[in-house]
Amino acid sequence: MGWGRMLLLGNLGQQLDINDTQAALSQIDAQLDQIGRSDQDLSRRIQQLTAENQELKLYLAAVVRLLAAKNIVTDAELRAIVDAIDRSDGAADGKFTGKL
Repeated sequence: MGWGRMLLLGNLGQQLDINDTQAALSQIDAQLDQIGRSDQDLSRRIQQLTAENQELKLYLAAVVRLLAAKNIVTDAELRAIVDAIDRSDGAADGKFTGKL
């Protein structure tokens, strides 16, 4: 591309430059399309995980309330168990990354 091609080849050189530029733009368009599809796939996966997380919260809340309603576990006992499990992976951070 550039002046050398245009000076040596005239209109043909200019046409070759235009074709090269169009090919480069087509390649960039293809890359942007691929990025867009990847973003859509990630968004869809995040939506799935969010829905699964909400369902798990629902079931966990139901189980905890059922256990409390049947006087199987008190709020204090449950809190103590949760705190112990939280600390068992080495950090009291509201997460559990250890083995079940």
